[in-house]
Amino acid sequence: MSAAVAVPQHKLSESPNSRTIEIYNWTITASTNPISNAPECDALQASLGFSLPEMTFGNNYLTLEHQTSAWKMRFDAKGALAAVKSGELEEGDGGVKVGYADAWLKSRTDPGTSLPLPTTVAAKPYDWTYTTVYSGHHPDVGVQSRSWTDADPQNDAHAIPLAELTRPDPILFYAEIPLYEDELHDNGSSNLLVRIRVMPTCFFILARFTLRVDNVLFRIHDTRVYHSFSSSPPLVVRQVSGWEAPYDRVKRQLLKRNDLSPLTDANWIAQILTEMPSEATQKVGAGTRWRGLRTQIEIAVLDLLSS
Repeated sequence: MSAAVAVPQHKLSESPNSRTIEIYNWTITASTNPISNAPECDALQASLGFSLPEMTFGNNYLTLEHQTSAWKMRFDAKGALAAVKSGELEEGDGGVKVGYADAWLKSRTDPGTSLPLPTTVAAKPYDWTYTTVYSGHHPDVGVQSRSWTDADPQNDAHAIPLAELTRPDPILFYAEIPLYEDELHDNGSSNLLVRIRVMPTCFFILARFTLRVDNVLFRIHDTRVYHSFSSSPPLVVRQVSGWEAPYDRVKRQLLKRNDLSPLTDANWIAQILTEMPSEATQKVGAGTRWRGLRTQIEIAVLDLLSS
């Protein structure tokens, strides 16, 4: 039997739409709100230059701040959608081309359509699947945006310890923060969801983008962020991974051929893609040559940012 984990001193606070935990030198806030209203969507759409997903949670966010170093990190819909390709798709963008794509795109961007669009946005192409390789951002410009460096594969501290994360430790703080979702005109699904849990010894974030284009492909882009409160100097580990596979190849993994419900389960899709040989899912993929097909581990040493 494993020894009980001591619960450190921490403070929880709550407002109608956000919750915060203060623990050690960290302040972590998760804000969950209804989908953005029409004026908010118009403003965001005008700034991005393309039509928004059907459900855009523009007021949702997750923020981290390390008080002693002033290091900050944030996940939000605007940052995620800013990483969606606007304009003609090029090599590496992972464009998905299917028969209905042009007509669908025109219906979403043509100024003559009956769909409400702000007059400031001109009709132009964009990645209609809303694929993003967004891995969070630093709200303050400067040295923080350059704080990530490649991890040392020989250093155990530069890896995310799965054994620690699977222990039944108390969860002091948990949140699910949806950023956007779109049904791709009933031809699939695209969504980005951020989860965080804070345990007595660490915090862990998973930001997962999931794409299903029916009869074409499945795609996952994960960002995992881990910090051990005992690390000295304070160290944040970020693992960024992307996988994809043809739709039929994933469909063949169904346990029951007549039960297609797992194909809409992001966790099941991610499990299947990550259990397939990486040569297939991170090299060949679905033949799109998407630049997101990779696994990269980075670290940020927070003392380097101290004043």
